[in-house]
Amino acid sequence: MTSLVRRYLKTSIAFLLVGVAIGLWMLVQREAYGRASSAYVMSAHTHAILVGFMMLMIFGVALWMFPRPAKGDTRYRPGVAEAAYWLVTLGTAARIAGELARAVDGARPLRGLVIIAGLAQAVGIALFFANLWPRIRGVGSQAREAAGERF
Repeated sequence: MTSLVRRYLKTSIAFLLVGVAIGLWMLVQREAYGRASSAYVMSAHTHAILVGFMMLMIFGVALWMFPRPAKGDTRYRPGVAEAAYWLVTLGTAARIAGELARAVDGARPLRGLVIIAGLAQAVGIALFFANLWPRIRGVGSQAREAAGERF
């Protein structure tokens, strides 16, 4: 397992903990104080769990488990996977912080931060999968399928 894969997986777990903490806070606010969470808090919780945890976990496992690039195939570039990590991680962290801050005072200047953070997430996700695309191929399965094996 490469250091980048470990970083994806460990960062994913950190975002899970952040998402669980936000969710617990939302639960206490609702059940103990009768306060519904704002759309901003729900968005921060959702992005921590779905983008921060799930997407980074999927990215890490995909990098780890998918076949290595074919010899001579220069389409897959580890530097792009690194850039995608930073875009998604920093974008998600900024999105969570921006959404939570907006819930407190609705500060208009944070709108731009939330938009830029969301854009970083989207670009990072697109870069990751565009870079991973050449690694989505059969390794050995084509020969087994040609021999009549079904799976």
